[in-house]
Amino acid sequence: MSAETTRRVVEAYLGDHGMDALAEDVVYTVMGSGRTARGKEEVGALLGYFYHGAFEATAHGRSLVVGETQAVFEGDFEGRHVGEFAGIPATGKTVTVPLCVVYDIPGDRIVAARIYFEMDALRDQLGS
Repeated sequence: MSAETTRRVVEAYLGDHGMDALAEDVVYTVMGSGRTARGKEEVGALLGYFYHGAFEATAHGRSLVVGETQAVFEGDFEGRHVGEFAGIPATGKTVTVPLCVVYDIPGDRIVAARIYFEMDALRDQLGS
């Protein structure tokens, strides 16, 4: 694939986390915990939990590096802690946590993503 196709796919996905950009058998892995979501439904549930269950949050980009079959997003996960997360009950605190995601895009869909999320920064901000 071309870098232009990879950029088009990842930018469309990042715009609204649209499931149309994902392959049916997509695999998302949270690298710090090893938690894995397989398929669009599980990935949607994982992202829904992070962005709307445990937090009311968004991701704000700092950089996007795109190659022929991969893209790397670097940014911040920003939002309010509204539900239990990693054993920590909702605190109502606002957090800003560094986030990096590596997307594998060998064609016109994302087939895998590896999420690097700074748990120590999150725990520090939540006071746990």
